[in-house]
Amino acid sequence: MSEDKSVILVTGGSGLVGRAIRTVIEEERKLDSKLVRNETWIFCGSNDGDLRDKAQTEALFEKHRPTHVIHLAAMVGGLFHNMAHNLDFFRENMSINDNVLNVSYNYKVKKVVSCLSTCIFPDKVTYPIDETMIHNGPPHPSNYGYSYAKRMVDILNRGYHSQHGCMFTSVIPCNVFGPHDNFSLESSHVIPALIRRMDDTIKKGEPTFTVLGSGKPLRQFIYSLDLAKLFVWVLRNYNSVEPIILSVDEEDEVTISRVAEAIKEAHGYQGEIVYDTSKADGQHKKTASNMKLRSLYKEFNFTPFDKAIKDTVVWFRDNRDRARL
Repeated sequence: MSEDKSVILVTGGSGLVGRAIRTVIEEERKLDSKLVRNETWIFCGSNDGDLRDKAQTEALFEKHRPTHVIHLAAMVGGLFHNMAHNLDFFRENMSINDNVLNVSYNYKVKKVVSCLSTCIFPDKVTYPIDETMIHNGPPHPSNYGYSYAKRMVDILNRGYHSQHGCMFTSVIPCNVFGPHDNFSLESSHVIPALIRRMDDTIKKGEPTFTVLGSGKPLRQFIYSLDLAKLFVWVLRNYNSVEPIILSVDEEDEVTISRVAEAIKEAHGYQGEIVYDTSKADGQHKKTASNMKLRSLYKEFNFTPFDKAIKDTVVWFRDNRDRARL
């Protein structure tokens, strides 16, 4: 980014990653970082405008006149919610993404960084996944609606770049968790769901805690504050239309049962964890390579998994009355 004044609009700014970016920027301000001095950050949530609606999207851009956009807004949910609403996930996310990128172009935004997901990758693929494989086959059938809508962001980025010279790019995080996550039992992802359900189990004094599925699938998880730091780095330093994977290292992949045990430790739960193998597991693994990231930002240090889980559990227990449940 240049030395000129920048106005950075963050869509989905009230969600997990948006809140984490806000925290990172506030820390930079406290340290009086010279990088943040010329930046005005605006965090917008769904209350500020419905991005599925073109007129409301235009009104938001007219109000703030951003020079840069971090696009996080999306209709999201966990495995079972996705399986039941694939059409809704496709249509709503397509509308959001088309509106944000088209209005960014119309308002001459210098750079847009959109957020994709590792679930966009083909179901049948060799591991580790890298950035060249996005369109090499259909995604897993469990969440094809969300996955195809997110893939289309890459197509839109390339179209705006080739036709209009726009610097629209995207990042692909692995599974994100942390403070301000969605802890709803109906639509949350695996870590917040387990944290909330185990807290419920402790409150009820139950001797066993049930994990849905076998506990064997493998996942890479990134702490939201780590992802936020990387998002800000991409905005300021990464200037390619090609997507970049933001993930922990391959050796940091963990099983769902390992996640459950870490959450048990963080909660101090004394009961037994059991597995309901009648429930679907989803994809067995989605191992992603962060080789491109490591080649460009060698010195970045990720928060250790157990510490990140502990910090998230502590945040949830301290903020349960105002968390998204």
